Amino acid sequence: MVGMAILKVFLLLLGFVLLVKGADFFVDGASGIAKKLKVSTFIIGVTVVALGTSAPEAAVTIMDAVTGSGDLIVGNILGSNIINIFLILGVSAVICNLPVEKTTRMIDLPFLLLSSVLFVVLGFLGNSFTWWEGLIFIVLYFAYMAYNVVFAVKQSKLQLEEAHTVCAIEAEASQSVEVTGWYSKLKFKYEQLKEKVWFLIIITVFGLAMVIGGAQLVVSSAQYIAEDLIGISPELVALTVVAFGTSLPELVTSVSAARKGDVGIATGNIIGSNIANLLLIGGLGAVCKGSLGLVFSTEGLVSGLVALVATIIIFVSSFGKKKSIGRAAGIIMLSCLILYYIFIFLNFYVFNIY
Repeated sequence: MVGMAILKVFLLLLGFVLLVKGADFFVDGASGIAKKLKVSTFIIGVTVVALGTSAPEAAVTIMDAVTGSGDLIVGNILGSNIINIFLILGVSAVICNLPVEKTTRMIDLPFLLLSSVLFVVLGFLGNSFTWWEGLIFIVLYFAYMAYNVVFAVKQSKLQLEEAHTVCAIEAEASQSVEVTGWYSKLKFKYEQLKEKVWFLIIITVFGLAMVIGGAQLVVSSAQYIAEDLIGISPELVALTVVAFGTSLPELVTSVSAARKGDVGIATGNIIGSNIANLLLIGGLGAVCKGSLGLVFSTEGLVSGLVALVATIIIFVSSFGKKKSIGRAAGIIMLSCLILYYIFIFLNFYVFNIY
C-alpha cells in the first residue's frame, strides 16, 4: 500500500513535468508553423491545438462509451469546458491581456454559444442524446472546421498580420553575441532549429505526445490518491479530478502560450477545445452509445447551465471597450470557478440537492 502510494505520487509529479515541458514544445512548434504559413495563431489554436489538447477527453469518452456505462461522459465534457473557461482563460487573462479579433467575436464565440445552448436544450428535452443527435453534433463540428480551413487559406493568401499581445516577452538577445556554456549552446541550437519546418513539426508532435501522456499519468495517479487513499466520492472525482485532469493539456498549453505572448493560441485553444468537446466528443459519445443513448442527468443540466454562463462571460468580455479579455474578467472567472466547486462539494456532502 505504501509502495503503491509512493509510486502514484512519483507518477503524478512526472505527469506534471511532461505536461509543462510538452506544452512548451507544442506552443513553440504550433506558433512557428503558423508564422511559416502566414496563418493566424488563433486559427492554429482553434483547430490543430484544440484537437490535440482535446485528445484526453476523447479517449475518456470513447473508453467509457464502449466499455463502461457512459455516465462520466457528459460530466467530463461539461466539467472540462467549465474549467477551460473559468480556470484556464481566467489564469491566462490574469497573466496577460487577451485581445479578441473581430472574426472571433463575430463567428467563433457565437458558434461556441450556439453549441452550448444546443447541447443543454437537446439534453434537457430528452434527458439523453440519441445517436442521430450525435451525428448532428459531428456534422456541425466538421462544418465549423471546414470554415476555419477555408478562412486560413484565404488569410494565408492575403498575408494578414496577426495581433500581438501587449505583454509579449522581449526578444531574445542578438544571435551575434558569443554563446558560452553547454546550456546556452543547447538553447542557441534549439532556436536555430526552430527556423526549420521539419523541426517545428517534430516538436509539435513530440510536445503533444508529452502533454497527452502527462495528462493520463496525472489523471490515473490523482484518481487513485483521491479514491483509494483519501476516500473521496467517485462522483466527486468525476466532476473534479477527471474533468481537471483531461483539461490539463489546455491549461498548460494556454498558460504557456500566454506567457510566451502567443495569445492567439491561448484563446483559440480554449474556444476550439470547448467546441470540440461539445460537438465532436459529445457526438462521438452519443454515436458510440447507439440505441441506449447518452444520459443527460440533472447533474448534467446544472453543469451545462454553468458552462453556458461561462461562455456568456467571455462573449460579453470580448465586446468591451478594449475588445479583449482583461485581468478583471480573469478574476471574475476564477471567482466563479471557486463558487462552482463550493456548490459541488456542498451538494455532495451537505445538501445532496441532486
